[in-house]
Amino acid sequence: MEDIIAYTEQQTRLARIAKAMGHPARIMILELLSEQNCCYSGDMAEELPIARSTLSQHLKELKDAGLIQGELNPPRIKYCINLENWELARSLYNDLFKRKLCSKC
Repeated sequence: MEDIIAYTEQQTRLARIAKAMGHPARIMILELLSEQNCCYSGDMAEELPIARSTLSQHLKELKDAGLIQGELNPPRIKYCINLENWELARSLYNDLFKRKLCSKC
């Protein structure tokens, strides 16, 4: 029987963000969007070295994690960084990396 582990909300949230950022293409997308106010997915497909269908999958993963947001402007979708969640991600990572490491390990 497996022990039940209660993860904090912060641990769960950071793990979801880390998973979404766990692919180099998604990092490229985040870098591209962080340099611009917003960007249409079709424009991103021209700038990134991945297929449109693959781009759509990566955008979905980032959107599901809350790192980006999309606005439908038929027939296109405009994406941008979700600033509130971006700052939350920064804070969660900062809190993790500020922890003192065990010097005996």
